[in-house]
Amino acid sequence: MSSIPASAFLALALILFCIGLYGALTKRNTVIVLISIELMLNAVNINLVTFSKYGVTPSITGQVFALFAISVAAAEAAVGLAILIALYRNKKTVNIDEIDSMKN
Repeated sequence: MSSIPASAFLALALILFCIGLYGALTKRNTVIVLISIELMLNAVNINLVTFSKYGVTPSITGQVFALFAISVAAAEAAVGLAILIALYRNKKTVNIDEIDSMKN
């Protein structure tokens, strides 16, 4: 078995999630907010894999959920960047404070 305890993985996931949450709540640049959301999703994936390996009944279920979460995150990043590019073409900015309406 691995010599790294589960608490190390959970602490890493906690730190990553907190950094992502801080970035998503405090930054004004839309690209940074999208990156912060991806960071939070990766922290969740670390938790899923950790509990899959070190849980009460170890199985592959958490790893399968992590793969689904990675695919959803990839689709979310693609759609988010496409929306961001369209907003930048219309508004000429990626600042969240200036992108507050659906009209031009």
